[in-house]
Amino acid sequence: MKLAVVAIGGPHGSGKSSIAKKIANEFNMTYLSAGEVFRKLAKEKNYTIEEFTNYALTHSEIDKEIDNRTAELSKQSNTVVDAQLAAYFTPKNSVLKICITASPEIRYERISKRQQISLEEAKNETIIREEVENQRFKELYKINVNDLNVYDAVINTDRLSIQQTFNYTKAIVKEALNLITEH
Repeated sequence: MKLAVVAIGGPHGSGKSSIAKKIANEFNMTYLSAGEVFRKLAKEKNYTIEEFTNYALTHSEIDKEIDNRTAELSKQSNTVVDAQLAAYFTPKNSVLKICITASPEIRYERISKRQQISLEEAKNETIIREEVENQRFKELYKINVNDLNVYDAVINTDRLSIQQTFNYTKAIVKEALNLITEH
């Protein structure tokens, strides 16, 4: 059987990491987070996360190194890749590319709760972060992160619990994995 790679992307606060971890566990696949790759690289270069984030803003080679490492690691085993740009940097023969999304208001609420900050602070930080990232991705890769056409499935989590989102995602992944075992 060829290696199975499931790419799970989406905006901050959408639930992509929670779902990616659950899917990896459910299907006994390796969980690979671009965020973890970023943190590991920061540690290797003796930066704090905040310092490295600021450094990466003006050093595009950091984004490219993270994306290349993520792509290479995803070729080594059956993997669920959790990354905002997962659909773009996983192998071309990825089994499935899923976008987990939610409306901005829902995402701000989730980020506020997760980071224990005010809703207004979560909103302001997220808007600025996403504007900077979107511009960076457009300049570096000619990618419009709001274009969902690269995905095989898009799941809006606004009205879904984590369990409901997981159930939908699991059904889609199961079908995709069945297809590759049949061929």
